[in-house]
Amino acid sequence: MSDRNSRLTILTTSVIALVLTVAPLPTYAAVARPAFLVLVVLYWSIMVPRAGGLMLAFIGGITIDVFQGSLLGEHALALAFVSYLGIRFNLLVRAKPLFEQSLFVFAALMVYEFLLWVVDGWSGHPLTSSARWVHTVTGGLIWPLVVGILGRFQPSR
Repeated sequence: MSDRNSRLTILTTSVIALVLTVAPLPTYAAVARPAFLVLVVLYWSIMVPRAGGLMLAFIGGITIDVFQGSLLGEHALALAFVSYLGIRFNLLVRAKPLFEQSLFVFAALMVYEFLLWVVDGWSGHPLTSSARWVHTVTGGLIWPLVVGILGRFQPSR
């Protein structure tokens, strides 16, 4: 697969994940909804680090900020940092079985949510309940499904 096709695949899956992330859901379902865009950006950062990259994470984070009406740059900072972790540890994570990859993803999602929590606290926004941490667990649990789906679209090496 050419470089152009791989970038188009990454962009397409990221847009789909963005739509799944910002689509309105009832309150009980929105609490448990995983951060799809974070999972997709993390997947591409781990599996194809040169094509995924920090720019995808930053632009995706700014887009989430615009759609959700949060502090501009909040999600961009957190998502870029999580993408950096994925790029930095890509060889280590790719060599692990799916269970251990899920633990890394869970830890990365905890870091993502912690950064959002810190920025919310510093900016004077109300700190919400402990329910804001639920999506980290669901994200770690569905990581094998994300790998299975996105692995079909992964460009050949």
